[in-house]
Amino acid sequence: QLRLVESGGGLAQPGGSLTLSCDDSTFTLGYYTIGWFRRAPGKEREGVSCISREDGSSFYADSVKGRFSISRDNAKSIVHLQMNNLKPEDAANYYCAAERFTTPQAMCSGDPAFATWGQGIKVDVAS
Repeated sequence: QLRLVESGGGLAQPGGSLTLSCDDSTFTLGYYTIGWFRRAPGKEREGVSCISREDGSSFYADSVKGRFSISRDNAKSIVHLQMNNLKPEDAANYYCAAERFTTPQAMCSGDPAFATWGQGIKVDVAS
């Protein structure tokens, strides 16, 4: 059974960078569209970035375009979210999710009701 584990969170200064990783010990991430979502206190969940299963096509929320980059290595069953030029409003709990038979835009823009979720990891952005 798919089990997602996020890593790489922590504290960064404004303008700094962090790289989040999502991996799965069953080595089956390659069968799924993968997405990164975030939820800040008092705010709704936001689809940050999602990446397709095979061709690497991706979707980014307007709030992170040009700053965040998603990538995957199916052989290693891992997905990365490179976050550059971090802003205080990027602070949130970030969650990795995996879902089949969907597109990056559909997954990030909608409600991935059939997704498997990781436990989440905290990202703080402060001086």
